[in-house]
Amino acid sequence: MRKPHVLLIPFPAQGHVIPLMELALNLAKHGFKVTFVNTEFIHERVINALPGTENVQELIQMVSLPDGLESSDNRSEIRKAVGSPFWTLCQLSGLLPRHYWHCLFKIPSLIDDGIIDSDGKPMKNQKIQLSPTMPVMKTMDLYWSCINDELTRKHFFKHTAPLLASNRLGKSTGYFWREDSGCLAWLDQQPPDSVIYVAFGSITVFDHNQFQELALGLELTDRPFLWVVRQNITEDVDNAYPTDFEERVQHRGRMVSWAPQQKVLSHPSVACFISHCGWNSTIEGISNGIPFLCWPYFTDQIFNKSYICDYLKIGLELNKDDNGIIRCGEIKNKLERVLGDEGLKERVLDLQAKILSGVRE
Repeated sequence: MRKPHVLLIPFPAQGHVIPLMELALNLAKHGFKVTFVNTEFIHERVINALPGTENVQELIQMVSLPDGLESSDNRSEIRKAVGSPFWTLCQLSGLLPRHYWHCLFKIPSLIDDGIIDSDGKPMKNQKIQLSPTMPVMKTMDLYWSCINDELTRKHFFKHTAPLLASNRLGKSTGYFWREDSGCLAWLDQQPPDSVIYVAFGSITVFDHNQFQELALGLELTDRPFLWVVRQNITEDVDNAYPTDFEERVQHRGRMVSWAPQQKVLSHPSVACFISHCGWNSTIEGISNGIPFLCWPYFTDQIFNKSYICDYLKIGLELNKDDNGIIRCGEIKNKLERVLGDEGLKERVLDLQAKILSGVRE
């Protein structure tokens, strides 16, 4: 009998490639022929990150397609040309998540109520609820408010707003980096329930000031920590740490470029998870019974943070100061609260038990 053939094409981001690659391997082990398609750029990163002992390419066929955008192309001009039809097609085809459209459909009333201006800028920082089925959120956490690049933000609002029925708008195996599996041996040497695990996925970036505040906050806790520091997480990352930081924390802190996250979160020495609240990280943290300190970056991460902190009550969020910076003192204080709150731990362990029970069933 001919093998069924499955074609898998992930969205080109780390959090999408990993789970689809896991699905591909499981399908292959169950007798399916699997072809896994990436863009050339992502394909090269995945292949280069595979450990030498992996037989992934023996189990599934990994192929690439041209990215369609050469490095010499003018992205700004392309964005102007295709922005409007892109958003229109996304709306018609349902490619974006439901809560995304809650934000967009609320634009006219948000403007009329004086909550945002015609460019989408919040008039004041307040809490709103986009629908009865969604958690409360801050106006500063609206999708377009979380886009740091001004040009992108303006085009985002310009092209999506006219789609709405209103004429009153004038008023983000299959890893991209090689894992540092040596961190697992380091975790073996740490006391149970003691380590702070810090990871922000594959997209989050920090400016120099924020990166240093995070480093100092971890140092102030006087606890062991495992911190995933990608090469592109901040500019000139090798020289971005505070002066003598690495020497001061060398006996209790470990920085790695990428970690086997599921194995880390399941390790008995890990006590809490400083996370960007990507959906995969959220599920992995909960399924391993780890409470969160939430540091979302953009898009659905903001809503995931609300579910973690306000609905599930298994974590706390970090607050920025008036300059938009999360200070080292805030990081230290919130970590102490997370690590000292038995209620958080009990609730997340209860959720873990329900997840494991559901998987067994």
